[in-house]
Amino acid sequence: MSTADQERAGYLLDAQNKALSLFEEIEQKLIRPGVSEKALSDEIHKLGEERHGVRTHWHKRVVRSGPNTLRPFEDNPPDRVVGADDILYVDLGPVFAAWEADFGRTYVLGSDPAKLRLRDALEPVWNAVAARFRARPDVTGAQLYDVACEEARRAGWVHGAWLAGHIVGQFPHERVPRDKTALYITKGNDESMAAPDKDGNKRHWILEVHLHDTVNGRAAFYEQLLTV
Repeated sequence: MSTADQERAGYLLDAQNKALSLFEEIEQKLIRPGVSEKALSDEIHKLGEERHGVRTHWHKRVVRSGPNTLRPFEDNPPDRVVGADDILYVDLGPVFAAWEADFGRTYVLGSDPAKLRLRDALEPVWNAVAARFRARPDVTGAQLYDVACEEARRAGWVHGAWLAGHIVGQFPHERVPRDKTALYITKGNDESMAAPDKDGNKRHWILEVHLHDTVNGRAAFYEQLLTV
């Protein structure tokens, strides 16, 4: 890896570490029953701005609970109040010093063993997919998407999204207008994930795990940097 690529990786890892600090404070101070998803999203925005220096999010803030966890990112479901025995996830794309983070975590309120089992499956599935990527870093986006679906099934769940990740970088990161295949971990992306960007730089990828519990009508979500 070149010195420039090492620097880029360092900036992205620093952005993720700052996002992790933000999420730790979200969990400690904001996640609770009785608050609506919209109110919680607004509180997260305020916390990020006042305590963590976040002025920009490169994608919309997503807070989903209960059955809304099953809705795709692109949807805007009706606002819902978080219950006392609930599951919810937070998906944020904060920008720190012009470098993008993309971070998602799932939280369980209460002690429902089925919800806890779903949440606790996320990190092992992420690690299993990441290990298979690292064993073959020239895999295509389509091939890694199939791996994500396979590992979700192996754990007893369904991968419930059309993607399993995407690139990330300096804000705004590389995009192909009106294209939801290139630069995504998804079906139809037959380019190697090791291919450089248009400027010759190493691309960096976010790996997403979307586990759907189709029996109980809920989902869980986990994402973070794959390539740093």
